[in-house]
This record gives sequence, structure tokens and C-alpha cells, in this order.
Amino acid sequence: MTFQPRMTSIREGVTVLDDLKWRSWNGVVADLWHAECGPGARGEYVSRHPRVFIVLDKLGGEFETRLQPNGPKLSPGGSAGSLSYIPAHMPVWGRAETGMRIRHLDIHFDPAEVGERLSEQLPPERLAQPNLMFSDERIFALARLIAQECAEPERRHDLYGDSLTLALLIDLFQPGREPAPRRTPLSAWQLRRVTDYMAANCSENIRLQDLAALVELSQSHFSHAFKASTGLPPHRWQMQARVRKGQEMLIAGGRSLTEIAAEAGFSDQAHFTRVFRRLVGETPAAWRRGRRAGDVSG
Repeated sequence: MTFQPRMTSIREGVTVLDDLKWRSWNGVVADLWHAECGPGARGEYVSRHPRVFIVLDKLGGEFETRLQPNGPKLSPGGSAGSLSYIPAHMPVWGRAETGMRIRHLDIHFDPAEVGERLSEQLPPERLAQPNLMFSDERIFALARLIAQECAEPERRHDLYGDSLTLALLIDLFQPGREPAPRRTPLSAWQLRRVTDYMAANCSENIRLQDLAALVELSQSHFSHAFKASTGLPPHRWQMQARVRKGQEMLIAGGRSLTEIAAEAGFSDQAHFTRVFRRLVGETPAAWRRGRRAGDVSG
């Protein structure tokens, strides 16, 4: 992990209920917290990097958010679905009037690295402006998917999380209001180099920045050019390659579905079955039986 956020916090009356769960992607770190706040619990927080604070679930009373320790209350209570953007180096004070439990997601990010992925800077005026306890259904839906990635012990490949975090930050900051230029496809040698690499390593976590480096393009340019060439985003193409690898092992025989799932890069047999059925139209076991029946009848 290259990007490492730095946040200082002072908490009183706050108990963390579960172990911290977190994931890191290109220029982004997501932390999933579950905490209990007693009556009058308070906290002071400041980070060297900008972050997004998302209330996923809340049981019990309300909490207040302020930009000064004795300043005016700036939030309406922080119900589930509330979002806050806090710029870098900006202190925030929070206080719970009554007891409550809260599960929340913190998304820390490096604007320079995210800007490199987008091939354009995030708007400086938006980066400098705090926005506390607002609502946005689309951003909240993306945040819940990111939280699920943090919570699951078996991780999907990194391209999936890259896509989710980038989509959330694009929705939040809305860079590039002008229509994006039409991207040209990858050249034949670029497409061959990338797809050969992805096919050979489909069961591993493949980073978007590594694929882009193979053909000497920015991450944003590569993503658009790859989709223009294949009709699929990179993470979807990789998932299809994993299914193809699974089909090869199913035909060869000699392995259980659990072994095939692990070797093809899926978190477990259930994940393999779910993705296989979505892409092929039937379960791996049914597909293998159909192939055997076809061989016998032939």
C-alpha cells in the first residue's frame, strides 16, 4: 500500500465494538467502524488527507457535528444514509447527546493520485469546501458496496474496488463537466499484451495501474480504451477469464468444485457458482454434467 492516511483523534465515551475492517485501492483507503457511544460521548478528529464519512446504520440517539468546539451545530443529527465530506487538515468535533450505536465508513483519499487515475484534477474549490450530513442515494449505494468489500473476509479482485471508489469520488466532486473526448481503442499489440497478461494471471488480484503501465497509458485512458476494444471494463473481462479457466478445469476433471473455485481465483465455491451461473446460464455442476452427457451421446 503506497497511500497511508494520517488521522489524529481524541475520543471520550466511545467504545469500538468490532475489529477495524479496511481495504486499500489506488490512492484510497476505506475503514469500516462499528462503535457504541455513551451519553455525552465526544470526539475530535483531524486528518492530513480529505475524507468522506458515511453513516451506514445507527441505533439510538442523535449526534452533533461542529467545525469549532463551541461553534454552531452544523448537522441535523446524522441518520443512516447521511454523508459528510471533510477537507484535509480541517478539524471536526462530534458529540452524542444520548447513547447510541453507529456503523460508519470512512473513505480517505489522495487527491493527486485520484486525479492521475482520472487524467484530470479534482476541482480545487470542491476539495476545499466541507459538506456535512447531506444525502445522496447514489453515493450512499456505492458506499454500502464499498463497506461490503471491507467486511467480507474473502476479497474480490482489486479492479472491482477501484471502480467503486472512483465512481463514488466522481459523483461527489463531479470533475470534467465538459463532454469527455471519445476514446480510441487499444492498438492490436496493446490489447494482446494486456489480455495475455490478464488471462495468465486471472486468478490473482490485478491492479488497474499495472494494466495501464503495460501499455504506457494513464489509468483513465486505459480503462476507456480497453472498453472501446472489448466492450467490457477490465474487471468484467477478468471475471470472464476466471470462468473460462474454471470451465477448462471442469472439462479436465479430477478436481472438486471447491478446488476449482480456489484455483480460478474465486473466494469460495458459492462465489464461483454465483458468477458462473450469471455468465454461463447454469451452475458449474450442471454445465459439467451436460458436457459429459454430450461426450457419451457423441
